[in-house]
Amino acid sequence: MKSPAAAILGIVVVFLVWSSVYTLSETEQAILTQFGKPVSGAITEPGLHVKLPFIQVVHRFDKRWLEFDGDANQIPTKDKKYIWVDCYARWRIKDPLRFYEAVADERGGQTRLDDIVDGQTRNAVAAYDLIELVRSSNREFEVTGELEGIGAAEAMVAIETGREKIAREILKKSAEITPQFGIELVDVRFKRIAYVDTVQQKVFERMVSERKRIAERSRSEGQGRAAEIRGQMQRDMLAASSAGYKTAQEVKGAADAKATAIYARAYNKDPEFYQFWRSLDALRVGVDEKAWLILSTDSELLQYLKSSGR
Repeated sequence: MKSPAAAILGIVVVFLVWSSVYTLSETEQAILTQFGKPVSGAITEPGLHVKLPFIQVVHRFDKRWLEFDGDANQIPTKDKKYIWVDCYARWRIKDPLRFYEAVADERGGQTRLDDIVDGQTRNAVAAYDLIELVRSSNREFEVTGELEGIGAAEAMVAIETGREKIAREILKKSAEITPQFGIELVDVRFKRIAYVDTVQQKVFERMVSERKRIAERSRSEGQGRAAEIRGQMQRDMLAASSAGYKTAQEVKGAADAKATAIYARAYNKDPEFYQFWRSLDALRVGVDEKAWLILSTDSELLQYLKSSGR
């Protein structure tokens, strides 16, 4: 059997070997510190590496591009309009040794970037009008009839710099500062630009008022068009009624003429019978069972009521 001392020695040797090596992945870089002070440059090669056990500490940093997402800040523009500005950026740790000495870790790097990017964003926003921050080019801006008056004049103002160039200006000035912290800044963009609540409420009220004005104008135009259609309908109805009345009178006149002609022909054939028929027709129309009729002895109607034998 092996002695306990040999077993303990073996364990100590294994522990020392394990404490003397470390590995880095493809996405990692590191520096070594001894009693809190750096003792090596940037270690960027992946694989197995050696260090002094116990007294040297490995500080690992990410090689990849990292995300910076700042907090929204209330900033006044050059034309005195208060807006919320929210930016984001992409960065990486380019010099791990300087990064460790300046900010220690990624949290410290994010805090430092927040100071740098936020400061440069404030300077840039304060140097330009709001329209410069909103638009990126002088592309033709179409204002429809429905949107007429809602910021149309302001939107049509020609820009000289534009949103994208302002973002690049912030990136350029921020990237000149970050190398002293071992940071490489590759991109800065505007994530959101919006009015502050008080100004936004006034804008909404203005939009509502403008919409009401447009709606009222549309209703007035609709009512005018409806009156025009109703007037045209009345004219068409009167024209149709007049044409119908004229046609009816023409038909009635023709019928009366035809009837008169028929009566005339009948009268000419047998005037006495015709006179008799007209007399009976007059009695039928003018006398009913409750009517009293007084005729003189020489009445034409009476002669047809007398019996020829009496």
